[in-house]
Amino acid sequence: MSEYKRKPYGKMLLMGSISIILYAILLIKQDLINHYFGKGGLYAVLPIATAFVFSYIHGTFTSCFWTVMGIDAAKKH
Repeated sequence: MSEYKRKPYGKMLLMGSISIILYAILLIKQDLINHYFGKGGLYAVLPIATAFVFSYIHGTFTSCFWTVMGIDAAKKH
């Protein structure tokens, strides 16, 4: 029995598109973002939350990209 796994083309394209949109918003609206990120207090959570969102979206895209390219992590036996 072969171990055929479908490659995550759709997920890669979705996460790549979301990543591009997030970076575009970050660059286009940087004055507004800097205004809120620099306020302090509870607003100090915004940069941390943003970093987690970017990390998750971009990391998922990168993982799917390498899987589509045929490069997977070595499996320990």
